[in-house]
Amino acid sequence: MKFSIIVVALNPGEKLKETVDSILGQTYKDFEIVIKDGGSKDGALDGLLEALNDEEKSHVKVFVKSDRSIYDAMNQAVCEISGDYALFLNCGDFFASSDVLEKVSEFCECGGKHVIYGDTASEKTGVIIASPPEINGFTCYRNIPCHQVCFYSADLLKEKPYEIELKIRADYDHFLWCFYRAHAKFTYVGFPVSSYEGGGFSESAANRKRDKEEHRIITKRYMPGAELFKYKLIMALTMAPIRRKMAESQKFSGVYHKLKSLIYRKNSR
Repeated sequence: MKFSIIVVALNPGEKLKETVDSILGQTYKDFEIVIKDGGSKDGALDGLLEALNDEEKSHVKVFVKSDRSIYDAMNQAVCEISGDYALFLNCGDFFASSDVLEKVSEFCECGGKHVIYGDTASEKTGVIIASPPEINGFTCYRNIPCHQVCFYSADLLKEKPYEIELKIRADYDHFLWCFYRAHAKFTYVGFPVSSYEGGGFSESAANRKRDKEEHRIITKRYMPGAELFKYKLIMALTMAPIRRKMAESQKFSGVYHKLKSLIYRKNSR
């Protein structure tokens, strides 16, 4: 199996090289790094290419093109991949260990619509965020895996581009499409895939309102009214806002995510 690791960049500074080095350090070597640059002016891309040796350059494919948004850039990058499975890593994100691709390759399948996902190492809180072992309607509503820990079979990404009208949640829309429309197979690997930097565009206070509105639009698109009502009721009864604050707290996040992981393991037995 060949992996395509997509890195979208715009004036990324040193973070671009740090992320690329993390990919090049993988023990499994059948991969390509597709760097899509939106026209950076900070010299980071040139600096990266100068630092790479010939063997490293053989894994790297670079193209520079203007785009209208990060999701437009991601769509452009998908058109350039040649791998069987693709993963997006933002500048500043890393693989959680040097053998991630080697271990994930054991779960890959030839052909079909397939999403392979794992856990997230949070740089912000320093804890491992467990992903749900099973993807169902409620996990799609409440708690899908982080985008940077999901390997998509290339056909899934090419069949449905990200909707650039959605400024924050186009990756969430695509995930729900994979589940509800494409009926993709989801496989949980049970180990951390990526270390996620956090603090991105969607997490700023100014965009939280838009984030909620896009969540409402997307869930209504895929989920019947009765299903949505049930999930909203469950969230209200389980005090979702309080749990979210605990999950994001430096003080309580470690305990919260350990308890969540234990619950996931118990329910998956």
